[in-house]
Amino acid sequence: MRGKILIIDDAEINREMLASILEDDYAIEFAEDGEEGIEKLAKDNGEIVAVLLDLIMPKKDGYFLLSYMKDTGMIDRIPVLVITTETSSGAEERCLDMGVSDFIRKPFETAIVRRRVKNTADLFVHKSNLEGTVESQMLELKRQNKMLEEQAIRLKENNDKIIDILGSVVEYRNLESGEHIKRVKGFTEILARKLAKMYPEYNLTEEKIDVITKASALHDVGKIAIEDKVLLKPGKLTDEEFEYMKTHTTKGCEILQSITDVWDEEYGRISYEICRHHHERYDGRGYPDHLEGEDIPISAQIVSIADVYDALISRRVYKDAYEKDEGFNMILRGECGVFSPKLIECFREAKEEFEEFAQQTWKESNQG
Repeated sequence: MRGKILIIDDAEINREMLASILEDDYAIEFAEDGEEGIEKLAKDNGEIVAVLLDLIMPKKDGYFLLSYMKDTGMIDRIPVLVITTETSSGAEERCLDMGVSDFIRKPFETAIVRRRVKNTADLFVHKSNLEGTVESQMLELKRQNKMLEEQAIRLKENNDKIIDILGSVVEYRNLESGEHIKRVKGFTEILARKLAKMYPEYNLTEEKIDVITKASALHDVGKIAIEDKVLLKPGKLTDEEFEYMKTHTTKGCEILQSITDVWDEEYGRISYEICRHHHERYDGRGYPDHLEGEDIPISAQIVSIADVYDALISRRVYKDAYEKDEGFNMILRGECGVFSPKLIECFREAKEEFEEFAQQTWKESNQG
């Protein structure tokens, strides 16, 4: 379908001359003054590709029509070429300020009129098509972003379900109370938040704290693979049995690696770090890899203290529970291995929160 040119001029001869120049390339529509021109523009459904406008007309002049087009934003999508004998810079400047694209001087020169109209109209059509393409691409990007956000939410939900399921398996496999995992998660979150506040260099964002807290439930997932006679032994383990028990760290990693394709990379990485390294110690005397200092992932360092503290204050098949103060001080005295001085400081600051959380979970467990 051919584009339409709207010629607005009160002189019939001018309208006819311009029409004869352009009619081979465009459909032509006329208006005799600014008021009629506005009526034609208001009814346009996208066919008008350019307006040829005389400035001096009865009733409503060209400036009135330009003001209308500017106020409605129409000037941005329909180019205006002014038909004029005016040569003053003031009139030209005023028109340019109102958004006019070009000028056609009287008397008309056929080749110049045809070329200027075509160049201007083509430019605006191209601009309109480009804007339409950009808008379409933006809408598509928004749609894709929304889809990715929804996928991320579903993936996070899947990650949480995997952790919950594996954590439940550990609870059923181990005679320790299922509350152990709940308390370790709580202690982990308290300590991670304290560390984030006191030592921001660890870059513990809210998102990372959330992942570490949830992944802490998998610190003992490898105990699924430990034989009952060792795992549930009521007395002290022999050296050989203890060495076997220590393999729960690496066996747990084997379990986690077998499901890496079904959960988020960060969840998998942090879960692996915690599972393998939560028995490492800051002086390198832990296991299984004898990592030392900050070579131990911070996620595992945090969970390590949370796990040790809960093991001390809880009753196990092989020991009675220590009082909370005694368990706390045993960690500070280094009786359970050496921990990061920064984490020990955070642990010291979090003493009251640890004790309140432990008391709360015990109370909820007894009520249940």
